[in-house]
Amino acid sequence: MRVMAQVAMVMNLDKCIGCHTCSVTCKQAWTNRQGTEYVWFNNVETLPGQGYPRRWEDQDKWKGGWERTRSGRLRLRAGGRLRKLGGIFANPHLPELGDYYQPWTYEYKNLTEAPAGEDLPTARPVSQLTGEPLDTIEWGPNWDDNLGGAPEHAVKDPVVEKIREEVGERIRFEFEQSFMFYLPRICEHCLNPACVSSCPSGAMYKREEDGIVLVDQDRCRGWRMCVTGCPYKKVYFNHRTGKAEKCTLCFPRVEVGMPTVCSETCVGRMRYLGVMLYDADRVAGAAAVADEHDLYPAQLECFLDPADPAVIAAARASGITDEWLDAARRSPVYDLITTYQVALPLHPEYRTMPMVWYVPPLSPVVEAVAATGSDGEDAGNLFGAIDALRIPVEYLAEILTAGDTRPVEAVLRRMAAMRAYMRRINLGEPADESVAAAVGLTGAEMEDMFRLLAVAKQEDRFVIPAAARPDADALAASHPLDGGCPVAGAEGGPSRVTLDISPTRRSS
Repeated sequence: MRVMAQVAMVMNLDKCIGCHTCSVTCKQAWTNRQGTEYVWFNNVETLPGQGYPRRWEDQDKWKGGWERTRSGRLRLRAGGRLRKLGGIFANPHLPELGDYYQPWTYEYKNLTEAPAGEDLPTARPVSQLTGEPLDTIEWGPNWDDNLGGAPEHAVKDPVVEKIREEVGERIRFEFEQSFMFYLPRICEHCLNPACVSSCPSGAMYKREEDGIVLVDQDRCRGWRMCVTGCPYKKVYFNHRTGKAEKCTLCFPRVEVGMPTVCSETCVGRMRYLGVMLYDADRVAGAAAVADEHDLYPAQLECFLDPADPAVIAAARASGITDEWLDAARRSPVYDLITTYQVALPLHPEYRTMPMVWYVPPLSPVVEAVAATGSDGEDAGNLFGAIDALRIPVEYLAEILTAGDTRPVEAVLRRMAAMRAYMRRINLGEPADESVAAAVGLTGAEMEDMFRLLAVAKQEDRFVIPAAARPDADALAASHPLDGGCPVAGAEGGPSRVTLDISPTRRSS
């Protein structure tokens, strides 16, 4: 057993309101500069829909992630070293600008500096890449926002194409049958990242201390194989620097015990951050199981109980500090994934072992039951309505459990049971332990899960240990420069540095 620690995230889709605050704050913090105009480390998609970039889930086209060979081993969908060498100068599986979008701004000077006249001045859209005016704006990172039920958008969803024949009339995209929900996406910081294995330069790496996947900008040569290798298409190419860039999980903030920007600014308070302990020796075997339906339980078996004395001893032997072990025991992510088992991974069939998990949306089940004249809060009625939800269980299963509906149904039953159980308590009635027992939980666990999902404070949702400060202090003390920066040209302490940043286009 080789114990390692991973900073992981869980998002409760029942609480996402689609406000895009997380996207905007992430954009302002990380990609508000030249070369990253089209880059969104965090974006919120409306499902059903094509997503960003368009149809990113179509791995038959993009060749992202891993596939299992007949011998039971894993190989990259995009091919091995020889195939990559043959296409290193012309990768045929890269998203083009049209799959993302043409980033634009507006000629605001026309509004502020136009001379007085009878005609109302207008601000034409202008490309941020070329500086040329755009006749039409055809696509954007949230172009189909709130249009999940629109036939012209939803039918192009790769998941809908896959299951439409199976589900039949339940996905018709008529007004009475339409449905939608929001899916915020960031880099998954996988346990078995395909992007890291795809890089010919070895520039991408997974940090040993916290599992965050980063890009070494000095080693990156811009081959863009990582863009193809990532099945979630969360690695981007900076056209100004010629380097790859991706979500960093706000590691400068995480290192000092602060949550990510997207988590702290989330209006719905639907994000949770915490530490997960896992057995690194089990990851390869879990990712290579034969049946795709076994990928979710196989990944669950990789996670370790932070209260187990044997795990604690092995973790200390691996160099994990007591502060991190304490954070792992208090981790809300561990509770949602392992204790209550209400969070599920995004597309486990890619075999990357993702570490950003989701609590599936329960949909307006109470209103649906009440519309039939029945008690919408009764546990029995709620359990019976799971199969008749407006959001088909089969659709959620294709996104979260590789098509296996049983784990999704189990999660939805637990969420429905929590509503019925807490309703009785809020009305002053005695708690019904049979409701909790029906979904494999106790009454105390049901109340704890309710507090975590509904009313948890920031210190309960974000349990992040700080990086090893003594190591940083020792490194600073050992450096010969007295408080100076060990960078060429910076000897002798701080000084003013001139940055040569050329504009995208010249002003006329």
